[in-house]
Amino acid sequence: MTRYRVLAFVLAGGEGQRLRPLTAHQSKPAVPFARGYRIVDFVLANLVNSRIPAVFVLGQYKPATLIEHIESTWHYPARAAGVTIESILPSAGRPTYLGTADAVYQCIELVERHLPDVVAVFAADHIYRMDVRQMVGYHLARNADVTVAGVPVPIEHAVSFGVMETGEAGNIRRFQEKPRAPAAMPSRPEYALASMGNYLFKANTLISLLRDTIASGGTDFGKDIMPTLAERGLDAFAYDFCRNVLPGLKPYEERAYWRDVGTLDALARARQDVEGPRPRFDLQNRAWPIRKDLLEHLEAPRRRQQPELDRFAA
Repeated sequence: MTRYRVLAFVLAGGEGQRLRPLTAHQSKPAVPFARGYRIVDFVLANLVNSRIPAVFVLGQYKPATLIEHIESTWHYPARAAGVTIESILPSAGRPTYLGTADAVYQCIELVERHLPDVVAVFAADHIYRMDVRQMVGYHLARNADVTVAGVPVPIEHAVSFGVMETGEAGNIRRFQEKPRAPAAMPSRPEYALASMGNYLFKANTLISLLRDTIASGGTDFGKDIMPTLAERGLDAFAYDFCRNVLPGLKPYEERAYWRDVGTLDALARARQDVEGPRPRFDLQNRAWPIRKDLLEHLEAPRRRQQPELDRFAA
């Protein structure tokens, strides 16, 4: 199998004001979800199952619960998969991250030191399953500077997301952060293509974008970086999450399930989606486990298939 060096940052510093009182004493990604899982477990499971070797979790707001959870529950399953997970807080001289881009900028030396083929920057506060290798294959096949994972959402809800307009080849023509009038998908006018907050970058592209953005006073990926991709002349593409194929899904599950659980109502609805005999999102998937079954899955004696990234490039 062709090897590609991938380094991942997980943006886990969110205060989650709309989830109060659940976030009064802990960060949003550390909020319990269901059956012993926390919100952050889903992005970490996706990265570990995808064998992304180096994962840096960037915490900030009330990080103690988050760090304790990661260290106590993720050390052994990640290690068994050959993955290192490290929690990083703002440096002593910079007690806070000013935004998502500033958070990664404070860790830019990690990118410069390792110079991976791909840098993944993923949000920590969504409920979903994703084989990240497939997105990486799509990104590399197009020699993209930037790739943004996207999912169709009802257009009336798209005002809460970054919205992408794309060409026939999937290239991003325009990115609007939380627009008042979201652009509809040409093939599905009742939907807009929303950013999932999951990005892939060429290492040098990310370094340049971060330096330029911070120097000009910007601090955020969605607000300050993504809307400038087209004008910068970068090769930027949208990766359709609906094309991501995972093993072990049940016939009754919602395909390409993804939920932003940023409000109490959204969190409650997502919790309902995992309940019952035929849940929209089944937490019991031994072929792509979240956490409790992950170690057993990784140590199983049977040979796991490791598909090449080129298989997912079309």
